[in-house]
Amino acid sequence: MSRYGFLGPEGTFTSMALDAWQPAAAGERVTFGSVDAALTALRSGAIDGAMVPIENSVEGGVSATLDALASGEPLVVVGEVLVPVTFVLAATSGTTLRDVHAVGTHSHAWAQVRGWMAAHLPGAEYVATLSTASAAEALEHGRQPYEAAVCAPAAAQRHGLEVLASGIGDMQAAVTRFVLVARPGELPARTGADKTTVVLFQREDHAGGLLELLEQFAARGINMTRLESRPTKDSMGSYCFSIDLEGHVLDERLGEALMGLKRICAEVRFLGSYPRADRQRATVAPLTSDADFSAARAWLDGIRSGGS
Repeated sequence: MSRYGFLGPEGTFTSMALDAWQPAAAGERVTFGSVDAALTALRSGAIDGAMVPIENSVEGGVSATLDALASGEPLVVVGEVLVPVTFVLAATSGTTLRDVHAVGTHSHAWAQVRGWMAAHLPGAEYVATLSTASAAEALEHGRQPYEAAVCAPAAAQRHGLEVLASGIGDMQAAVTRFVLVARPGELPARTGADKTTVVLFQREDHAGGLLELLEQFAARGINMTRLESRPTKDSMGSYCFSIDLEGHVLDERLGEALMGLKRICAEVRFLGSYPRADRQRATVAPLTSDADFSAARAWLDGIRSGGS
């Protein structure tokens, strides 16, 4: 039986993402206290896959995941899940808003409820927790320095807490994107509605350096769905670029772009090609289809072989 890791405990948004990823339904679930711990276990072979958050529609990329995937032994994304994010303020029975002087939750959750907190609990202190569900769990067992937790409705119910306020997110349409990560192996099949993730490292920092990288995509009609810079941690001002692209590595246009990047980059870290959660098909610009690239290659092969 396959073993799948996730940021625990049960009741986190990550556990909800794993629930939604159907192939994991029959597998054993293993909780971890951090993204790094889950990916370390994956690299060691202790688990077969790890569900981790990578992007939020409000806060952007999840730095812990981006950095962990950009270094260390290679891992690849094999699938993604989109989870709508709904927060509640929960507390033990008998607690009222007037009793709340400190609130526990994960940093990403706090960032998404700051407006509500400023309006309704302006004097409340923020206490960081490993996850939204762990904040609720600690309340249930009475071992926390706060009176209320920001968590998912499922976590509040699981730990027997009363909901003091619902829908407290500042952006009601917030969504978090999760990815299932595995050790390198067979590529997921190309579906026509795919995404590819790479991390690019420059040979040196120079004027127009990022433009040179992006031109590899623009010249082949490849759309980027995410672009973020992350420090390499080698020195001040040294950055790599984490990028999501429309398309699959088996697409001719994307394969050619990766070859171009391999030529000019110090390192191209391929983090996988996988089906998009929203099933939105890639936009193929005129003259950038597989047939167009194959015809151009056949023309060049003909010249090289002495043909006209």
